[in-house]
Amino acid sequence: MTPPLDLSRRQFLTAASLTAAAALLAGCAPGSTPGTGPQTLQFWHLLSGGDGVTMSQLLQKVNDAQNAFRIRPTVLAWGTPYYTKLAMAGAGGRAPDVAIMHATRTVGWAPGGLLDPWDLDRLADLGVDDSTFPKPIWEKGFVGEQMFSVALDAHPFVAMFNTDICDAAGVLDSDGALQQTTSPEEFLEQLRAIGGQASGHALSYGYLGDGAQMWRLFYTLYSQHGSPIELPAGGKAVMDKDVAVESLSFMRTLLDGEIAAAQADYGTAVAEFSTGKSGMLFTGVWELRTMQNAKLPFDATMIPTLYGTPAVYADSHSFVLPHQTHADPVKRDLTYQFVADMLKGSFGWAEAGHIPAFLPVTESPDYADLLPQAHYAEAAKHVVYDPTAWFTGSGSNFQGEFGAAVQNVLLKGDDPVAAIDRFEERVNTMLAQPNPADPEGTFGS
Repeated sequence: MTPPLDLSRRQFLTAASLTAAAALLAGCAPGSTPGTGPQTLQFWHLLSGGDGVTMSQLLQKVNDAQNAFRIRPTVLAWGTPYYTKLAMAGAGGRAPDVAIMHATRTVGWAPGGLLDPWDLDRLADLGVDDSTFPKPIWEKGFVGEQMFSVALDAHPFVAMFNTDICDAAGVLDSDGALQQTTSPEEFLEQLRAIGGQASGHALSYGYLGDGAQMWRLFYTLYSQHGSPIELPAGGKAVMDKDVAVESLSFMRTLLDGEIAAAQADYGTAVAEFSTGKSGMLFTGVWELRTMQNAKLPFDATMIPTLYGTPAVYADSHSFVLPHQTHADPVKRDLTYQFVADMLKGSFGWAEAGHIPAFLPVTESPDYADLLPQAHYAEAAKHVVYDPTAWFTGSGSNFQGEFGAAVQNVLLKGDDPVAAIDRFEERVNTMLAQPNPADPEGTFGS
């Protein structure tokens, strides 16, 4: 395969290594010629189902509100197919004008030139800067000194709870909120009270064969101890093994067959809670509409802070600029306007359950009246993302590796110390491998 004109050897190697010679997505027609009317901006995203419907509605509002541009969306399958095609497009000169990526994935892409950085001054001109975002969400957009992603949202792991069951169990406060618990022992006591009023389990939590589900809860609990896992490029994982073992052991305690089912997959857990059989569900905010459609009496809150430091696992759907060798300055400027318009109009995204990253939305009176979303909005201030490394992030193999290492602790009661050792060994093996998006090894050196 010969690199196309204007494609550097580095970018060519980047695309080849990331995509294993995957084909370019067809149908990326160019937009309007400058001066002939509204410009067509190509926008790729990976949102389907209810989120896809909501995104279509937001895009229509942006299109209808102005005459300078029209957004042409392309929806691709979530996960590897999406990132494969986006990588090839970014390297082969046929990139869309803007795309959605998970914030946790950008660190693996920026070094190889697959993404263009955002101009902070231009964003600030449009009212988008560090004062309009929660600090951890804004900072996650940076790789080194440059910003490569602008978050649309945070979608954290939360606790949904059946208000009828919890009220009967006496675990709601005078405002109808779940009573705060500040230690593992208090939380277990609360769950046992809930279980006494539920026809099923106190807690629904599905994990079988789902490394992401195991990781979301584990890293929430681990981070509540006050220090993240660090994965230095070319080095060894920095992880408090005692904290890791304690966090994993507590997960196992929950799965005793009474508090939560010892064996349950994600779908089973969602079904148990949505049919009113359990009192609480650990899940992502993306299940909000599932529960609303089920006509369930429920509310939602941050997962309780059991180890001293408020922390909740999350990722963010973020806007990125796939690399364009000769970016059209008119379209690039309109892309900035599009992103600013989406952020400012993201209340509809909040209705779908996600926490908008743009603070003027979440701090508005309308958002305060949006329930249960307003009850877990505080999570945006305490989000923790995957440890930073080229191989981590949503849809990556990292979370699957975690699941493979620890599942038998949850399923069969295997030794958690040995499981954490297995996980650390796998992570160190990945750390020893070069970032395929940085074939010259320049990032982090």
